[in-house]
Amino acid sequence: MKTKIVERALMELQWQICSETNLALFFPKPITLDKQQKCWALADSIQQLPEVIEVVIGMNTLSVFVESLTWSELKDFKDKLSALLDDIPSKVINGKHIEIPVHYGGQYGPDLKAMANELGLSVKAIVDLHTEATYTVYFIGFQPGFPYLGGLSESLYFPRHTTPRTHVPAGSVGIGGEQTGIYPFESPGGWQLLGQTDSSLFDLTKTSPTLLNAGDTLQFTAINIHE
Repeated sequence: MKTKIVERALMELQWQICSETNLALFFPKPITLDKQQKCWALADSIQQLPEVIEVVIGMNTLSVFVESLTWSELKDFKDKLSALLDDIPSKVINGKHIEIPVHYGGQYGPDLKAMANELGLSVKAIVDLHTEATYTVYFIGFQPGFPYLGGLSESLYFPRHTTPRTHVPAGSVGIGGEQTGIYPFESPGGWQLLGQTDSSLFDLTKTSPTLLNAGDTLQFTAINIHE
């Protein structure tokens, strides 16, 4: 039975031609660390191909950018990429581990109480679930230093706002669907805001401007909880 499930999942893995310069690969849900590790490994291999300009890693996805190719050339290149899916390696990144202190709720996390009510949990239960997990940085995107994190408890999966806020403060910690993350800068955004951290996620004065990178792990800690 397990073999059939694996075979079916692999059948769903196909490169899609998005334009004359871009192909994309999407792993079937659910989102897992194992699939992300395969994305990391595939990105390393694909980046070495002469046709490739850039490989962009997403959440269990890959986007490959190439020089402008004809339709025939794109189909040949797609076949070349598809051959890599027969035996996908995994790449383990032994990154650093850090703790992110967070002010939860109140003015820092305006969505926390409403989210708790919708999920039928107490505010403290939401914070406990959010802080007890160890998260892995899958990739950095959206903003410089914005970490997309895997490892969120399924009990906390919650949809984004239908209408995004026009103003989300820097350091806001939020949940969007199956993911949690931190806004490095003030910006518009649609994630459910649980709290806010004073930690700086991006600093151009440092040799490595981003506090977090793919493969790093982190844990949130509660400084305080505002009902």
